[in-house]
Amino acid sequence: MTTFGTQFTSHFAIARYEDGTWQAPAIEPVAPLSLHPAAHVLHYASTCFEGFKAYRWSDGKARVFRLHDHVGRMQKSAASLRLPVPDADLLAGMVTGLVARHIDDIPEPPSSLYLRPTLIGTLENIGAAASPSSTALLYVLASPVGDYFTGGARPLKLLVDDERARSTEQLGSTKTGGNYAAALGPTLDAKAEFGVDQVLFCPHGDVQETGAANFLLISGEEVMTKPLDTSFLHGMTRASILALAADLGYRVVERDFTVAELLEKAKTHEAALSGTAACLAPVGTLVYRGEEIPVLDGGAGEHTTRLRKALQDVQYGLAPDTHGWLTEVG
Repeated sequence: MTTFGTQFTSHFAIARYEDGTWQAPAIEPVAPLSLHPAAHVLHYASTCFEGFKAYRWSDGKARVFRLHDHVGRMQKSAASLRLPVPDADLLAGMVTGLVARHIDDIPEPPSSLYLRPTLIGTLENIGAAASPSSTALLYVLASPVGDYFTGGARPLKLLVDDERARSTEQLGSTKTGGNYAAALGPTLDAKAEFGVDQVLFCPHGDVQETGAANFLLISGEEVMTKPLDTSFLHGMTRASILALAADLGYRVVERDFTVAELLEKAKTHEAALSGTAACLAPVGTLVYRGEEIPVLDGGAGEHTTRLRKALQDVQYGLAPDTHGWLTEVG
């Protein structure tokens, strides 16, 4: 399997918003997009996207994980950026149509088909910095991907940054490329200076998220994470892990906590990052003000492993989907 996200199916789904309405979508061969140099997205970052997976089970059919939740989140992202909001049925149909065409291209679990709906503003106007794009392009790419962690999940090392935020307070819950661009420089600097994998952004000491994942603390009794607000991304993997944790008898705690409390709980709790690509990845070490602080014994904790397996068992068809998260295709 090639590097995650670099291999694509032969076709993608595409639809255009023109004259105040969405045009009928089509499935076409993947090809370069034609954009005017003045396109709104190129100057004013009017873009949002989603990322989720479809799995092919032994019955030959595909299951898309939390399709309708991702569609709903993309609608919220589009609205926050004042982009034309895709109709839910239109976007869901584009996804399922593309998955149906490429079922035979989906590798067996733990591999999957990664799906990337993308919405961009295409208005040809470089004077529209304070105006929304009245035209748009919506497309869905599909990428066969392997297991994110070949040979098992390696405990990660995080730099705890108690000054900078990953995003702005009003755009943190929007899945837009600008948020990832804002986190890239600090993350690369931290990797070079401290040898870490990611930066845990904790502005003013408030523990939030890394550049591409939500953060959780886990013990034998509880799973704790920051409550939802507009400052950080409302991850679907986060939501799924919390639901499964409750099913398994863990106490789910959603509350704000500080860096000081995080460092104290590192003695008694496991830490993990949740996201579509990595599922639930263990955190073994925190770096704070030049000091390396182990999380418990620095290894992959048993409860993180248990919760990751519980989620993957649902996705792979090894456990019942009691929450109705899977959409069957084929």
